[in-house]
Amino acid sequence: MELIRGLHNLKNLSGCVLTIGNFDGVHVGHQEILKKLVKKAKGLGLPSLVISFSVTPETFFGRPKARINNFRDKHLLLDSLGVDKHLLIRFNKSFSELSANDFVQKVLVEKTGVRYCLVGDDFRFGKGREGNFTMLKKTSLEHNFALEKINGVSIGSLRVSSSEIRKMLTKGDFKNAETFLGRPFSISGKVAHGDQIGRTIGFPTANIGIKRKLSPVLGVYSVNILHNSKIYAGVCNVGRRPTLGGTKTLLEVFIFDFDKEIYSEYVRVIFRQKCRDEIKFGSFDELKEQIQKDVDKSRLFFQTIKD
Repeated sequence: MELIRGLHNLKNLSGCVLTIGNFDGVHVGHQEILKKLVKKAKGLGLPSLVISFSVTPETFFGRPKARINNFRDKHLLLDSLGVDKHLLIRFNKSFSELSANDFVQKVLVEKTGVRYCLVGDDFRFGKGREGNFTMLKKTSLEHNFALEKINGVSIGSLRVSSSEIRKMLTKGDFKNAETFLGRPFSISGKVAHGDQIGRTIGFPTANIGIKRKLSPVLGVYSVNILHNSKIYAGVCNVGRRPTLGGTKTLLEVFIFDFDKEIYSEYVRVIFRQKCRDEIKFGSFDELKEQIQKDVDKSRLFFQTIKD
């Protein structure tokens, strides 16, 4: 899949089938839209194009949300679904001031040459979110492109949404989050050098910078670790390490029965169970004692599901 960073880099595109959105989590509702996008594009003999934003509108307007996926994972998920092109637009002041009509004219028509557009039933666009499906339908007729509305997906009594999944992750409800995502919730990243404190107390950790100010998960968790196509069990902490005076959110994972050096290698941490919230201990010895309890609890968890 081709990644295009910025409208100015969108060249030689004279027609496409497109959809627009943040696609945070690429959950089963998103997948419904994306599968139809790819199928329609193949049927028309046109490239499929996903438009998303490097800074989300919510973040730009001072209402940031915890991202379910980092950008790398979202891009890989879009690729796995067969999308041809991913256009990443920086949502800034000038873009935020585009009227709904200008967005259609200057972005969809002039830049992408859109021939077919698929959007969710809650799609809004343009300055002040003035544009909706009814307005887009009217302008699509004026500019001669087809428009299709994809209704949301519900599981039980709940509509599948990124917001609902964030609530599940915050509560540690990984079973329902997996159902809504269509896969287990995970965080991937490159292993970085840490301060080696865990090694000194018998719990060496792989440290992963999660590159987000807000995380949907905070605390201590029983996890699986995917490295070089092999799966291991372990326990991880996501947080600021208050006992050690930390200020930056980190993911630190202690991998059971593992002694390899994996600095600068990518791993995926798959969340299975929440053990506890992150807390500040009165001493380093108390922290060490609690880590052992977390390890014991996680080993028992994995033994139980294995049996």
